[in-house]
Amino acid sequence: MPETFDPSRTAVVVVDMQHGFCHPDGSLYAPPSGDAVEPVTDLVARAREAGARVVYTRDVHPPEQFDDAHYYDEFDRWGEHVVEGTWDAELVDDLDIGEEDLVVEKHTYDAFYQTQLEGWLRARGVDDLLVCGTLANVCVLHTAGSAGLRDFKPVLVTDALGYLEAEHKAYAVEHADWLFGETTTLDEVVFG
Repeated sequence: MPETFDPSRTAVVVVDMQHGFCHPDGSLYAPPSGDAVEPVTDLVARAREAGARVVYTRDVHPPEQFDDAHYYDEFDRWGEHVVEGTWDAELVDDLDIGEEDLVVEKHTYDAFYQTQLEGWLRARGVDDLLVCGTLANVCVLHTAGSAGLRDFKPVLVTDALGYLEAEHKAYAVEHADWLFGETTTLDEVVFG
C-alpha cells in the first residue's frame, strides 16, 4: 500500500554505497550491493525532485582505528576495508551527490554514532527517514535502529538494499518491521 511522505519532513539516507562494497574490485564487494545502485539512484532522483533531503553515509576507517581495540575490531571481523583516503572508501560514481546533500563519515555500523547526522536532520525539521543502501543486516539495520531510538521514523526501502546473502536481507527487513520501523518498496513511496 503506498505511503505518502511529506518532502519537507523526509530524508533519504543512502548507507555506504561505496566502491569497497558495490564495485567488483572492492574489498568487500557483494553483487547485490552493486545491484542496489540503480534503485538507490532512482529513489534519490524522486526524492530530490519532490524537495526531500538526501544524506549519504561513508564507512571510513583510519588505518590505526582498531590498533588498541578492546573488543570492537571490524578489521578482525571483515578484514581491512574502506580505509581512509583510498578508492575503496569513495562513494560509487553513479550516485548523484548534490551540494545541498549531507555526506556523513562514520566509523562504526551506526551512522548516528559520534556524527553530525542527528543534529543536521533536526535542524531541518526531518522526522521520516527512507533508508536504503548496504549491507541490509549491518550498517543499514544499525543506522535504522539508531534512528528509531532517536524518535525518527525509519522506513527501509526493501528493493534498494544490498546484502551478502538473501537470508541476511530477509532478516533485516523482518527485524526492522517487527521492532523499530517500517518497510516499503520503491513503488510504494509517494512524495506529496
